[in-house]
Amino acid sequence: MNVINDMQIEIRVDDLRGPEIAQLLETHLAHMRAISPPESVHALDLDKLRKPDITFWTVWRGNELVGCGALRELDPYHGEIKSMHTTADARGLGIGRKMVEHILTTARERGYTRLSLETGATEDFIAARTLYQSFGFVPCPPFGDYFEDPFSTHMTLKLEKAS
Repeated sequence: MNVINDMQIEIRVDDLRGPEIAQLLETHLAHMRAISPPESVHALDLDKLRKPDITFWTVWRGNELVGCGALRELDPYHGEIKSMHTTADARGLGIGRKMVEHILTTARERGYTRLSLETGATEDFIAARTLYQSFGFVPCPPFGDYFEDPFSTHMTLKLEKAS
């Protein structure tokens, strides 16, 4: 159990079959589509998140789903943060920070030497970019299947091995 300002949360691996996560991801996708052009929406749907190279976690405050995040293996040394989302009611409580910490720990345990991500480049994504920068992520060129896009920011972090 994790604690944020006396609030207990649980981060757990999710099989993406519950109605709560289906609703949260649909809300996330709808939000991304509302603030980004279609070709710049890189959020994954349920089927794509169920691929074996992706580990998906949900964040719970009691019985309430408050966030999610995923780690995709690009190769044995390089991972990608995917599907980070916090519910509107839980934003500003540190849920996203705890999820990034959890993903970073897992990436180090897996022996990844680099962790990368794609997020938006517009004003709507300032909080996300600021969060990632606070962990040391820096801008990088597109990686994997990504391409240069004025609506996308690509970031990366060199990882030290877990001790």
